[in-house]
Amino acid sequence: MSDGAPKQKIGQKHPTPTPGNGDRVFYETLYNQRPESEMAQEWCVSYGVLSEEDAAKIYKKILKRKAAAKSVGSSSPVKSEKKSASKKKGKKVMDDVEFDAGMGAGGDEGIGIGAL
Repeated sequence: MSDGAPKQKIGQKHPTPTPGNGDRVFYETLYNQRPESEMAQEWCVSYGVLSEEDAAKIYKKILKRKAAAKSVGSSSPVKSEKKSASKKKGKKVMDDVEFDAGMGAGGDEGIGIGAL
C-alpha cells in the first residue's frame, strides 16, 4: 500500500481510534475484563484494536455467531394471520391545555432571586 493508508486487520471496518478515545477505552476495558463479551469482541474487531492473531480468532467466532443467528432466524415460521389481523391500539396523548406539568415559569420567577 504505497498510498500511506494504514493496513486494515481482518474484520476491520472502521479506522482505529486513538488510544485516548472514550469508546476505545470503554470497549478495550470491557474486552479485558470480559473476553467473552460479544459486544466488546465485535467493536474491537471492527475498529482494529486487537492484535492480528486475536482479531483473526475472534472474527471467526463472530462469523459463526452471525451464521447461527441467520439459520435460527430463517427457520422460524411465518407469522400467523391472527396476529397480523389484530387491532393496533393508539397511545393516548394528553392535550397540553388539559395537563399542566408545572413546568411553566411565571414572570416573578427567576434565577437567583431567592438568594437576594
